[in-house]
Amino acid sequence: MKLSVVILNYNVEYFLYQCLLSVQKAIVNHDAEIIVVDNNSSDGSCAMVRKYFPDVLLVENKYNTGFPKGNNIGVNLARGAYICILNPDTVVAEDIFDKFLAFADAQTNLGIVGPKLIDGTGKFLPESKRGVPTPTVALTKILGLYKISNRFFGQYYASHLNKNESGEVSILVGAFMIMKRQVYLEVGGFDENCFMYSDDIDLSYMVLKKGYSNYYHPVSPVIHYKGESTVRDGLYVKRFREAMNFFYKKHFDGSPIFNVLMDAGAFVFSVTKRMQSAPVVKSPDKFYLLSANKDLHKKLESKLQQNIELIEGFSKTETDQFKDKRIQIIFDSLHITYVDMIAKMVELSDENVTFRVHYKNNDKLEFLIGSDSSNDRGKITML
Repeated sequence: MKLSVVILNYNVEYFLYQCLLSVQKAIVNHDAEIIVVDNNSSDGSCAMVRKYFPDVLLVENKYNTGFPKGNNIGVNLARGAYICILNPDTVVAEDIFDKFLAFADAQTNLGIVGPKLIDGTGKFLPESKRGVPTPTVALTKILGLYKISNRFFGQYYASHLNKNESGEVSILVGAFMIMKRQVYLEVGGFDENCFMYSDDIDLSYMVLKKGYSNYYHPVSPVIHYKGESTVRDGLYVKRFREAMNFFYKKHFDGSPIFNVLMDAGAFVFSVTKRMQSAPVVKSPDKFYLLSANKDLHKKLESKLQQNIELIEGFSKTETDQFKDKRIQIIFDSLHITYVDMIAKMVELSDENVTFRVHYKNNDKLEFLIGSDSSNDRGKITML
């Protein structure tokens, strides 16, 4: 088998549904399998997978094992030569594995390869490519110096590459990682001593230390709703501090003064994360449905109690005329491919533009899904 896609899920039923649909379309031309490891979700995630995705291998954990152990469980069951670690709050394009596996096969010393990530508004997520967060590099992040455009201060977000340029980087994001299963096992997989948050940094760094090369490859962007799978509460702050301390003590242990500085830095960074919240997004002034389905158009107008313009295509030029208005574009998932949907989100990304995706299956499951910022928990509208 060529590829195993491992998805660790926790209480994001509808985002997982969307993710699985996109992955199913992306593996059509490949000898591949999908493995979902559920970390004891209390929503309907497992029942949904069993009902709508019977070909998916589902593992139902009896407790929340954390990100590292949950993924390790999935990889241990995987049969593919390559594994893809994938978050459930992601959407991939139909061509992503065509492009990424071709790239991976062409490398002679492949560690991990990761994509360009965008949030639910089409905005580029800079953590798609990062440098090793050594104490000095981490300090530039904490103090905001990473925004200075030069090779020293720009190391945190690997500024030696622009967002559309492929190349070697040090650290990639656990939301989407492709690597050979043998390399994953060689480094021991995700370190289960870390519950979550620095696990992808640690895995990337362990791969580098083994002499492999990691790559950022932005040829097929991946939507990562991001805020959907993380609640920024007191437990989040506690675990984030623990994760940062874990990474520094594992790889950069030094003098007592050094450790105090790192603890202080981890604390400041975690508090900053805790204070980040989704911005208040006002209701759209105008709605568009990208579809050819007139019945769907009428239904959405009735359900949402909004005037919605039905269109079969949309361009940046058309949105420019509404610069002073907030607009929402609803994609009919039966009308548009994920390749085109993601490209359109990137093209139309703007602070006044939000997106939703409409889904309906033969079992009468129907909903709208989307997110208005990278810190937003996401929006689900049942229809």
